[in-house]
Amino acid sequence: MLNTIEIMKRIPHRYPFLLVDRILEVNLEEKTVVGLKNVTINEAFFGGHFPGHPIVPGVMIVEGLAQALGVLVFEQYGEEGKNMVPYFAAFESVKFKAPVRPGDQMIYEAKILKQRRNIIKAEGVVKVDGKIVTQAKFTFSIVEK
Repeated sequence: MLNTIEIMKRIPHRYPFLLVDRILEVNLEEKTVVGLKNVTINEAFFGGHFPGHPIVPGVMIVEGLAQALGVLVFEQYGEEGKNMVPYFAAFESVKFKAPVRPGDQMIYEAKILKQRRNIIKAEGVVKVDGKIVTQAKFTFSIVEK
């Protein structure tokens, strides 16, 4: 299990854009990661999304899933990973099944499907209370800083 400080040693994201509070599991053999984000009303985006009806923007949900995956990629590369940054290259599909609200806890579950050189295809789900709220398949490239 990795806490926020340990996560920040592995990926470049920082407040207010760090969207992973903990990594619960990394399985290098199966190329999977499980992360966690506690959603609070203090999130910067709630001021405008939407006043009186706060929900987490879908793009932030997918970004959090990708950040958890970034920790997995770092663990694969080891110390070399400190000089690398993942960039989104494509979204093959994203489905939002339910809104995420303040007080929810998002569980990110992601898996690398295919990796060729610096291109990674992955998929994942985000769950709240055991129910899938978001599904995504995406591609990103790993570039040196």
